[in-house]
Amino acid sequence: MSTRGAQREEEEEDFYDCQDSMETKEEEKEEELPKTDRICGRGDAERERWTEGEGEEEDRQEEEERQVLQDSDEETSRVEFDDDYLREVEKELTEEEKESRRQQSIALKETGNGLFKAGDWKEAELSYTQALALCPVSCSRERAVLFSNRAAARLHLELKDEAISDCSRAIDLDPEYLRALLRRAELYEKSEKLDEALEDYKKVLERDPSHSGARQACMRLPQQIQERNEKLKEEMMGKLKDLGNLILRPFGLSTSNFQVNQDPSSGSYSINFVQNPNNNHTG
Repeated sequence: MSTRGAQREEEEEDFYDCQDSMETKEEEKEEELPKTDRICGRGDAERERWTEGEGEEEDRQEEEERQVLQDSDEETSRVEFDDDYLREVEKELTEEEKESRRQQSIALKETGNGLFKAGDWKEAELSYTQALALCPVSCSRERAVLFSNRAAARLHLELKDEAISDCSRAIDLDPEYLRALLRRAELYEKSEKLDEALEDYKKVLERDPSHSGARQACMRLPQQIQERNEKLKEEMMGKLKDLGNLILRPFGLSTSNFQVNQDPSSGSYSINFVQNPNNNHTG
């Protein structure tokens, strides 16, 4: 591996292996009750405030707070791949605010790393998602790592398609991101997308000719692809034969009445009609 490549890998490890963690608490949502039930649960003084309208104002404020939380969740779900939306949000932020969001995203990433190492894949995925909602769009490298980390968590959650999408996003953000490329190759192989896996392994070897895993995959996959294609060909021919028999049956014929022969010299095919394919004796 080149000196530059080794340096990138070292930086990558530093970004992954932070041991600090922070605790996050989920907001507890009060069970929504009909207004009459909430009023009945209050004391005399409180009920008087409600009759004067003050209680309604408090309820309105609570509703606004719940709406803020809901809007935050919706923002988290939409910003993962929408860089244009993120740029619009960040236009209104000062440099200090952007840096604050970046630091929060790093803290959430570290939390996700700790959860990942503890085997809590679901919570790790959530932490990486929250970090992506905060990480400035200009921080391409950090966002690429977050997508790749979340792909690793989603792999453990058997969310292969989502994990592949995360790896692809990481590669789009940082085309030289070897770890994300290798992870996507492995995911493609696990999903039996062998052609795509082989292409990614080849790209890994182009960037790091010493990578033994990628080299072994490039030796192993062509044979597997050939065997798969042969199997698919046999299945397709079987289905065509069944279709042909269905069409020929009303005429008292079957595909056995037709022999397909290939001319070795020209490679062309000829079809011969056989009257009694099962009659192998002469009279």
